[in-house]
Amino acid sequence: MRILVTGGVGFIGSHLIPRLINDGHDVYNLQRYVTGKYVLGAQQIAKTVYGDLREPYQIMQIVKEVQPDTCIHLGALTAVSYSYEHPHEVTETNLMGTISLAESCLRIPHFKQFIFASTSETYGNGPTPKTEDTPQNPNSPYAVSKLACEKYLMYMKDAYDFPITILRPFNSFGRIDNKHFIVERTVTQMLEGKVVRLGDPSPIRDFLYVNDHVDAYLTCLGNPKAVGEVFNFCIGKGISIKQLVELIREITYFEGEINWGTIPQRPLDIDVLIGDNRKAKQVLGWSPKYSIEEGLKETVSWWKTILYEQLPLETESLEVQESFSKQDQ
Repeated sequence: MRILVTGGVGFIGSHLIPRLINDGHDVYNLQRYVTGKYVLGAQQIAKTVYGDLREPYQIMQIVKEVQPDTCIHLGALTAVSYSYEHPHEVTETNLMGTISLAESCLRIPHFKQFIFASTSETYGNGPTPKTEDTPQNPNSPYAVSKLACEKYLMYMKDAYDFPITILRPFNSFGRIDNKHFIVERTVTQMLEGKVVRLGDPSPIRDFLYVNDHVDAYLTCLGNPKAVGEVFNFCIGKGISIKQLVELIREITYFEGEINWGTIPQRPLDIDVLIGDNRKAKQVLGWSPKYSIEEGLKETVSWWKTILYEQLPLETESLEVQESFSKQDQ
């Protein structure tokens, strides 16, 4: 199958593309070219095409040239906190980019499936656990943009029988190159022996490990039961940020200080965000393989390796080595 992936160098895309290639698919990775970001001669495991989701004619030409059977649309500006300060950029990239991409795919005669990465953030506050039928009440520009994308794709489904599949993943973790998000920020600060600086300890979230998140896309890909449907992907259990941090403390053997309330609060936040994954289980046969504890142990293990390799030789003190050794016990 010829697959066009957007956001292929991002968190989920960088894990998904190797699996698609290993499964024998012909994968094209749509990237936005950034001067200085790419090394001449660097190996690309997928065929790379360069384009900007904010340029509709450019996107139309790329889709016309690639002629994909399926598009997995992960590309977006996803940081909720960033969206409050940059609502125009987030809306233009996420909504208008999705419209341009979907409308271009609509014109491919043999096109089979448009898999869209939405988000559980579209639910906002309200009844919990969230099912796919729970009313959506987005409370950030990012979530508003994603809900608008969903509505546009639903319109295309009704008007043209466009083969959409919408995923609403809950809070994902397991990044190995980004410290911005709560799990990775906490893990790296603790492993580095720093004072841990965090925001509000009270929100409750449903955390999904990256491997289970990637499996969600693979489960939907080419599955006729997934076409025209919306699915939650989550563990189905909530944990408070404070409980999460204490769990990471246990795994890392961190004995230092944790300072709460040191990160500015968002204008709005979701108090409790827990999902219901019964539809994905019943229709697709998907279920999470990792508990929160198992996923955190994998994440800590990765970051220990990364941080140790980044230490300059002159700073590889006996104390640092002993610290990592203790965490391995």
